[in-house]
Amino acid sequence: MLRYTEKIQETAKRLLQEKRVDAFIGYGKGSVPMMNQPLMVSDPDRVDRLYWDNFCGLNLCNYLTKRTDKVGIVANGCNSRNIVTHIIENQIKRDQLYIVGIPCEGMIDHRAVMRAVKQKEILDIQQNGKTFVVKGADFEETFEKEKFLQSNCAVCIHRNPVIYDELLGDLVEEQTGVSPYQDVEKVEAMDPEKKQGFFTRLISRCIRCYACRNACPLCYCPTCFVDESRPQWVGKSSDPTDTLTFHFLRAYHCAGRCTDCGACERVCPMGISMRQFTKKLNKDCQELFSWEAGLTLDQRPPLDVYRPDDYNDFIK
Repeated sequence: MLRYTEKIQETAKRLLQEKRVDAFIGYGKGSVPMMNQPLMVSDPDRVDRLYWDNFCGLNLCNYLTKRTDKVGIVANGCNSRNIVTHIIENQIKRDQLYIVGIPCEGMIDHRAVMRAVKQKEILDIQQNGKTFVVKGADFEETFEKEKFLQSNCAVCIHRNPVIYDELLGDLVEEQTGVSPYQDVEKVEAMDPEKKQGFFTRLISRCIRCYACRNACPLCYCPTCFVDESRPQWVGKSSDPTDTLTFHFLRAYHCAGRCTDCGACERVCPMGISMRQFTKKLNKDCQELFSWEAGLTLDQRPPLDVYRPDDYNDFIK
């Protein structure tokens, strides 16, 4: 992880000094362990604030929308796929970007780590290849990284960046034999009543803070549907029907666009597994249209085009 940090800093400094970019977007070390934060640097003398480890889980593409300057950006697999989506959706132009690709082996789930240390205060974390050491005032424990990956990272099959101008490391071997939709299939097998109960329980803790929406790189609408007042599409109370409607509608807005980056779940203060909504739609897009978001600039998303040979069995 240290080598990636040094390479990112060196690359950002070179790009800024050579005026090839006006700003560089990456990650900075958080003020507390496991909470790294997005960081934009425009001064070559401040690139030492850039940082990389297995807690860089937020999606940086939030900061690309409608930019007019030249931008350098760090991109692992899911970040790069969202960059492709932003280019396709005309949120930024390809020639504005200098993409620094980083092969990724997954991000660590900070909640899983906290559970493992029984919610004790963590003062420091040191990563050593496939393991990491967690230190507190009166404890020190070593864990295997593979057992603490975020749920989206555990089933990710696109760990390498799909688009980049410069690659900072060797491509990693992509995962095979994983079942990315195993949890979705369990829900699909339920009868309608059990499905309703499943999703009702899933969002029962939601406090409507909209952190999921704010962290999602796909939610760039100037006014979100939930904030519209004329007409008011959905109530803003904590009523279960309003809450469920919000999550369903937001998921449908991401249909054919979601890269399963996990940012929504990472920021949820209530720990809700809201990927259950978007993963079902990802599965449908793959099965019905052979489509995965953000893999190519040469093809439009399935919900953006019409073809006579589209799957039409649902039309009566």
